[in-house]
Amino acid sequence: MGLKYKPLPIGVDDFKKIIVNDYFYVDKTLFVKELLDKKGDVNLFMRPRRFGKTLSLSMLRYYFEKERRQDGSVMDHSALFQGLNIMKADEKYLKEMGQYPVIFLTLKSAKQPDFLMAYTALKEAVAYEYRRHGWVLQTLKNEGEKKKFDDIANLRAGREDYNNSLQFLSQCLEKAYGRKTIILIDEYDVPLENAYFSGFYEEMTGFMRSLFESALKTNLSLEFAVITGCLRISKESIFTGLNNLNMISILSDLYSEYFGFTQREVDEALRFYGRENKAEVMKKWYDGYLFGSTEVYNPWSVIKYLQDIAENEQYFPRPYWANTSSNSIVRTLVEKADISVKEEIENLIRGKAVEKDVHEEVTYGDVDKNDDYLWNFLFFTGYLKKVEESIEGRIVKLKLAIPNEEVKYIYENTIINWFREEIEKEDLSQLYHALEEGDCGVVSNMIAEWLIETISYYDYAENFYHGFMLGMLSQASKYSVKSNRESGKGRYDIVMKTPSRRGLAIILELKVADSMEDLEEACKRGLRQIQEKGYEQELQEDGYKNIKKYAIAFYKKDCEVMGE
Repeated sequence: MGLKYKPLPIGVDDFKKIIVNDYFYVDKTLFVKELLDKKGDVNLFMRPRRFGKTLSLSMLRYYFEKERRQDGSVMDHSALFQGLNIMKADEKYLKEMGQYPVIFLTLKSAKQPDFLMAYTALKEAVAYEYRRHGWVLQTLKNEGEKKKFDDIANLRAGREDYNNSLQFLSQCLEKAYGRKTIILIDEYDVPLENAYFSGFYEEMTGFMRSLFESALKTNLSLEFAVITGCLRISKESIFTGLNNLNMISILSDLYSEYFGFTQREVDEALRFYGRENKAEVMKKWYDGYLFGSTEVYNPWSVIKYLQDIAENEQYFPRPYWANTSSNSIVRTLVEKADISVKEEIENLIRGKAVEKDVHEEVTYGDVDKNDDYLWNFLFFTGYLKKVEESIEGRIVKLKLAIPNEEVKYIYENTIINWFREEIEKEDLSQLYHALEEGDCGVVSNMIAEWLIETISYYDYAENFYHGFMLGMLSQASKYSVKSNRESGKGRYDIVMKTPSRRGLAIILELKVADSMEDLEEACKRGLRQIQEKGYEQELQEDGYKNIKKYAIAFYKKDCEVMGE
């Protein structure tokens, strides 16, 4: 069946475009009421990527902004909110609509490979906002101010002018409107995250400190500010001495329902599209987050899956978030993992929890300092969820787990890719030579060494060992490696064979033992199976005369090899 009712806003994060084009919209407009009730001066909301932060700030902009065209006439945005929840609120909230100048700055474009390109992207974002408020230039009396405004708007200004450009713009706007300015900054930490992983973190931190301090610490033209990102802004690295910063992390119950979708909102969306029967799948794959005490779904993935199942009810769920969010942090955890951390990752993939101390002050510059900080990164950026919270003395402790099937896929895929890349760096010719010569001891030792190095993503099931062995055999360039092909009376696990029929063919049968004591018997079962199922039949019919047969039995990180 085709798409019903309204189109879904895939990748659309402009509130006006969603309303004007009648996209499906999950009403979050009471965010306005709560902001006005709480009266925070500078509010930082820390939420994972793709959890609706840009759309929420866009909604705030259209609600509060008294926007003027270049000719000075005022644009009325009130029609955008007709029928939405905020219009049912008290009159005192409605009186705030369309009353303020607003600076709306999104920093997503600063994800660049070097500092110069990132700095240029930030300057362009600031310049765009100046040009959007271009009519203000006509109201300025001071020639120096006019030149500074025009230079910033047209990318001619020097570094010092861009350092305090948000403060200067808010001062100009207050003069023009007679009201203090609301500042909205979206994804403030994208430039910092990118700079950290690209190697120019200190340079970017210096510029961001100057830009934000002048706008938010010493700015008398500021009404209030809302900032979004994944991580807390460290006062030491960005806002030294800022004492009006209200930090709302995913541990807080404040504003907990305004980023991400609640259970009620997902249920309503499924009913709207006639897909209530997909509620269990939706929950298994995209639920699992806890903001404060509020259960939250990943909104990006919910919308994507809704679009797919609205068109085709049989569509399988996909790891949509895996393709949009940087997985560098998961990769860093896997690469840095010692034996104990590897065991913790394996436990997480099995659905268990790990207990860690909370460090809300963690910044990108801390990621390599210790494992605790790395676990905190994973939690605050959405790769882990809170299962339980406790306190010991002054230390808050969390039990953390993987939120859902979508994020579990990211861990498993990261591990698979890491293992493949690590194997490609190694010289495994000794392993292949041992298989050719029938040296079971060397084969067993080399496999066991790599089992200790890697991370199980299938709870030591046969699928894990099958993928593990295929990875180890992937460099055997003189052999064609095939798996699970029908032969004789069944399906062999892995076969290696040379292109020439005069060469060698090797059959590998894999078994999972129930205990260490069962390893030898499991090998014998494997060799019997090769014989009884006639796995060598296809190879003999294909002309191979030199055929070696091995059974490899596994128990967790141990193995035994037998051949004949």
